[in-house]
Amino acid sequence: MKTFLSIGSGPGLSFATAARFAREGFRITLSNRNAAKARELAERLNRNGYPAEGRTVDSGDPEGVASLIGDVERQFGTIDVLHYNTASMRKATLEEQPRNTFGEDLAVNIGGALVAVQTVAQQMAPRRSGTILLTGGGYSVTPNPQYISLSVGKAGIRALTLGMFDSLKQKGIHIATVTVEVALKEPRQAEAAGELFWQLHSQPINSWTAEVKYGG
Repeated sequence: MKTFLSIGSGPGLSFATAARFAREGFRITLSNRNAAKARELAERLNRNGYPAEGRTVDSGDPEGVASLIGDVERQFGTIDVLHYNTASMRKATLEEQPRNTFGEDLAVNIGGALVAVQTVAQQMAPRRSGTILLTGGGYSVTPNPQYISLSVGKAGIRALTLGMFDSLKQKGIHIATVTVEVALKEPRQAEAAGELFWQLHSQPINSWTAEVKYGG
């Protein structure tokens, strides 16, 4: 059975994406800073007959992210799909952003993604197989001055994806992002965006793309 790991699991897009992969026969590991929330989401999948578990992770802690990936690999053998969905949603302009929080926000918004990609790619490369999915945002293209650290973080997600796409493809690894350009206010919207993640994973290698957009 293939394994899907979600880092930054919540009830919206990340859960909808995990459920989409669960329906395709994947074993699901959900992770969140709040262990109880991760377990609650996993239990929702369990009640529908899908194998799932919840774990704890602080996406702003590089060692914690690497440790989570290592633990899941040891338990299940491989991680076939990684989905990084974490973001610090701080509302603050450049003038309002507390100095000691900007680095913290970026550690979550892009630092954790970088560590996750580095770590999971190490075990995907020898197999020449694996998918890395990153949740992007419209602020990566049109920054919002009211959410400056989130805008910088989403720009980093897009740059990481586009910058690593060719080199990872040569190793058999598909890295891709869904750039979500609208607020996902309804379950059907989260499900539609989750479907795009599944479509990216399902692309044959000669048709791999690095980015698709939802909304806009």
